[in-house]
Amino acid sequence: MKRNVNTLIKYLFLIVAAFVSIFPFYWMIAGATNTSNQIAAGKLTLGNQLITNLQQLFSNYNVSLIMWNSIKISVITVLFSLLITSLAAFGFEKFRTRSSEMIYSLFLLCMMIPLAALVIPLFKMMSGLHLVNQHIAVILPLVNNLFLIFFFRQNFKSFPDGILDASRIEGASEYTIFFRIVFPMMHSTYAAAAIYAFMNSWNSYLLPLIFLQTEDRQTMTLLISNLSSASYVANYGVQMTAIVIATIPTLVLFLFMQRGFVKGMTGSLKL
Repeated sequence: MKRNVNTLIKYLFLIVAAFVSIFPFYWMIAGATNTSNQIAAGKLTLGNQLITNLQQLFSNYNVSLIMWNSIKISVITVLFSLLITSLAAFGFEKFRTRSSEMIYSLFLLCMMIPLAALVIPLFKMMSGLHLVNQHIAVILPLVNNLFLIFFFRQNFKSFPDGILDASRIEGASEYTIFFRIVFPMMHSTYAAAAIYAFMNSWNSYLLPLIFLQTEDRQTMTLLISNLSSASYVANYGVQMTAIVIATIPTLVLFLFMQRGFVKGMTGSLKL
């Protein structure tokens, strides 16, 4: 009897947790199919205004260009971030020295500095390099992701040193070892890091807000922000439609890479 009660409580808790997690996503989709007045009135069922909301959104904004800007920034950020942070983490873990440990500790301390505190120095630096209103001004700060350095190093701890020593005996260079041995064996870790880096870049709001000053350069996060302040009366239906469109790339990426994400977060190593 006690076991049945515990099982019932467990399933009730899981049902409530699933509802809390799924309901906002459903409400977002339902809102994209309703008018602003219907959303304000609390309507939670699907409507028939999706086409109208799409027409209003695409007629007032160049959504395809804005989407392309976000995809370009995110993809470039992911590629360079994975390369640079994994190389740095591999060096910190497999080539330890007293000075490298001090530098790594300093990096961990820098993780506690909020991004808002770095906005003015970053803007002055990008302005001095004449990179303001260029996508590279958003990409460069996002590439240097200190959390990914920490994440990769924790996973590299489980990589056998014997494989590295055997490769060096065979005459392989350090870069050959990294790209032809380490990288294929840690693909799950890279998948998890890619999802994190993509979401971090895709959802970035502060950096695009500071550096991207014209409409042809803005990203989806700026578009959604502009929709909420474009008029005195917010059009919630159009806003929800834009949010749904902005959610699709991240959702598709996670669905295709979810298995690698789970393995990578648990430190999986393919031997």
